[in-house]
Amino acid sequence: MILIHAKMFVNPTKEEEFLAEVQQLISASQEESGNVSYDLFKDTVEDSAYLMVEGWKDLEAVDTHNKSSHFTEFVGKAQNYLIRPLDVKVFNAQQVK
Repeated sequence: MILIHAKMFVNPTKEEEFLAEVQQLISASQEESGNVSYDLFKDTVEDSAYLMVEGWKDLEAVDTHNKSSHFTEFVGKAQNYLIRPLDVKVFNAQQVK
């Protein structure tokens, strides 16, 4: 499984607009066949910071997601909301039993 952590630092004056826009991305991404999870979390320490935590079946699913219209449209609009560069980390993970 592939895990992705994407930290986003949102302009506080555009936070409501960002949250409305990102909901469309979340819903569409959760419907993708290779998606395991796709959730947005608000940072409890740093104001206007969010962490998108994504789980994907494999790298092929990530590639398909990165080419999807809902992802590319969001990425195209993200610069309108973010005040710092996106911080993305990708992990190869296994569930521990």
